[in-house]
Amino acid sequence: MTVQAQVADDVAVIDCDSHLIEPADLWSTRVPVKLKDQAPHVETDPESGRMRWRVGRHLLTTLTTGAYAGWTEPYPSTPPTAEEADPACYEPHARVERLDEHGIAKQLLFPNLLGFQVFAFAQLEHELGLACVRAYNDFQNDFCSIAPDRLIPQMFLPFWDLDSSLAEMKRCAELGHRAINFGVDMERIGLPSIRSGHWDPLLSQAQDLGLPLVFHIGFSQTTEEDLGLFQRTDSIDIAKSATLFMMGNAAGIVEIILSGTAHKFPDLNFVSIESGFGYVPYLIESLEWQYMNMGGPSQRKDWLLPSEYFKRQIYVSIWFESNIHRQIDLYPDNVMFSSDFPHPTSLSPGPGSIARNARETIAANLSELTAETRRKVLHDNAARVYHLE
Repeated sequence: MTVQAQVADDVAVIDCDSHLIEPADLWSTRVPVKLKDQAPHVETDPESGRMRWRVGRHLLTTLTTGAYAGWTEPYPSTPPTAEEADPACYEPHARVERLDEHGIAKQLLFPNLLGFQVFAFAQLEHELGLACVRAYNDFQNDFCSIAPDRLIPQMFLPFWDLDSSLAEMKRCAELGHRAINFGVDMERIGLPSIRSGHWDPLLSQAQDLGLPLVFHIGFSQTTEEDLGLFQRTDSIDIAKSATLFMMGNAAGIVEIILSGTAHKFPDLNFVSIESGFGYVPYLIESLEWQYMNMGGPSQRKDWLLPSEYFKRQIYVSIWFESNIHRQIDLYPDNVMFSSDFPHPTSLSPGPGSIARNARETIAANLSELTAETRRKVLHDNAARVYHLE
């Protein structure tokens, strides 16, 4: 075994960010019979001829928008049909094969359509919206059941109905879901802010159940007005938008700290996903400087400093970033690893991508970390937060 291969294979890697591409019949086969005619489904776009999701009044992204892994051309080109996409995007046995190929031991799963365009589901008739969320959570559970020690479900909740969210949280926790996919900026989809107090029952219950709140980019950042982001054809413009989009969780990290949410729920963990790590040391240093400069310690005498809240209960993830060893010593217990499979920015090699797979990326980017820190980033931090051991 080469030195680089050993660097990648000496830890059971936990991938904290991957996606399921929802099958075309997910909702039509899982919602109650009386709701099937209204269920989200795919239909042909008369202009492009591609299959796109219809959710209520919205004609959304194509069926294969996120199914980019291994594709032959640079994004925004994607497989025209599901049959031309990597089956690991939506089929569990193929996904496990890809985990083995990429050197990943366990993988946490996020939705694709539901996660990025929640506003469309929130606008459905109430009973149908709740049924769609339950159907997705059951689908994810079934997907993971073929390798429950490797594929880890995370629940989505009907956030537009707090009581139903609390009930669904308990149901999914009993099914084995290990985290909650939560929005970083709920106001953008017409829901109360995290500092309003509206979400306190949900946060309290999540804390009691030991479920981290996971802020994935796109959820509650993407509104009906933002649909053009997914339909642009200028790849350079997409590069700009994607870079800024992925740093959007910075606002969420700051809000968790300064809204008093971390202070109020000291045993609740928060995870920022697909937003990187490199900017975090500056963000926390700047936040703390400004907080102290504005007299924060004298106004909130019982509070910790922002950096202390971050170290205690906020986590971030890396994927393609290099030179991590220059900053990781600041927060070795707060960084996890992710692949973003099978999205266009994922660690999924192919003719249209410069990406290396997870094993090769780890070997190239994390070899200069100490063995202890590397194990924390690749395994221990996620295992602790998601209760995977």
